[in-house]
Amino acid sequence: MTLQFQKKDPRITITTKLGEIKIRLYPDAAPRHVENLINLIKMGFYDGTTFHRVVPGFLIQGGDPLSKQPDRMLHGTGGPGYFLSPEPNDYPHKRGALSMAKMPRESNSTRDFNDNGSQFFICVDDNSGLDRRYTVFGEVFRGIDVVDTIVAAPRDEYDNPLDPISMTMTVRE
Repeated sequence: MTLQFQKKDPRITITTKLGEIKIRLYPDAAPRHVENLINLIKMGFYDGTTFHRVVPGFLIQGGDPLSKQPDRMLHGTGGPGYFLSPEPNDYPHKRGALSMAKMPRESNSTRDFNDNGSQFFICVDDNSGLDRRYTVFGEVFRGIDVVDTIVAAPRDEYDNPLDPISMTMTVRE
């Protein structure tokens, strides 16, 4: 009997009213981040959250459970209740890269060294200044036009889309 090992090639789909974004994950480069994302997706954690930060030429950000709340001042401040240790790697923050966000622990502090447990962003342009400082753990392989539509949405002074763009997420391992 021979054992056959299958290389993991997990992929996720983010579904919005503007279309689907399909992402290939990098389990070899950031195994804890990929496992965390997959577990949260399976729990339905992201369903109903919104892209709460859209910055043309930079990124779209989502994954905050507080973005389900009507109080927009809370959007971008939540997570699952834990942080992740960064997994820096050689994947660049190029257009379509999926990376984990950081967030301040205190309202008057700068970004924390650790990664947020659930908030992620997708680069809409190349951002080499983020390389090896934020954890890249996937890449858009279909739906970059949806990313472009999301980042072009009218937004308030906090870069939060005026018309909420909610999501559901599924995974195929």
